[in-house]
Amino acid sequence: MSDDRLARLRTHGDVPHHVAVIMDGNGRWARERGLPRPLGHREGMKAVRETVEGAVEAGVRVLTLFAFSTENWLRPVQEVSALMGLLQRYARNERDELRRQGVEVHVLGDLERVDPATREAVDSIVAETRGGGALRLNLMISYGGREEIVRAARLLADAVRRGEIDPDRIGPDTFSDLLFTRDVPDPDLLVRTSGEHRISNFLLWQLAYTELHVTPVLWPDFERTDLFEAILDYQRRERRFGRVATS
Repeated sequence: MSDDRLARLRTHGDVPHHVAVIMDGNGRWARERGLPRPLGHREGMKAVRETVEGAVEAGVRVLTLFAFSTENWLRPVQEVSALMGLLQRYARNERDELRRQGVEVHVLGDLERVDPATREAVDSIVAETRGGGALRLNLMISYGGREEIVRAARLLADAVRRGEIDPDRIGPDTFSDLLFTRDVPDPDLLVRTSGEHRISNFLLWQLAYTELHVTPVLWPDFERTDLFEAILDYQRRERRFGRVATS
């Protein structure tokens, strides 16, 4: 089934250059099985591997995963600690395989809030995978869309105050250049797992014309076939970017 969907998406149409994923459902997956929430997060790491490998197979060039939001800092201390531990484990265990596959990892967000051990681990995976040409993997950690926009506005205001930017010449590109994602194109496709129909403060500026695909699959159960199905759904869309459809 995986090979069939992969073959179809490769011949059916354009593969999205940039896919973003809101990885939701770890807690619900654990609750349905009577397990602690951290075990749901741990199982979700397998889905990360499946999605990365599926993206490489499909020919996606940029994959952005919402790994830890600014709101997640408000969760119980034990859960936050468990999530940081999983990030450290992912960096240690997946680094060599990602490098072998040609995956270049970037970690984006307010990393000043991340503890030293986790920061060291993510810095290591970034350094060790630098130069990978098959896929750029963005891990969004301590990230929030509103916070990102406020941060960019402050940087822009400082530049105007210093006389480096003429306010009359500020446009969308000026603003985009101050975001964490300044050196990658906006997502073509956003995948949201667990059936929730919201974007949860994720890439608010960048998702302006992104195609959305919502799947009821909980994140720990998400496999590459689910990614392939999302891409096939994307290929059935007509992207107009606000323009009139072609005849």
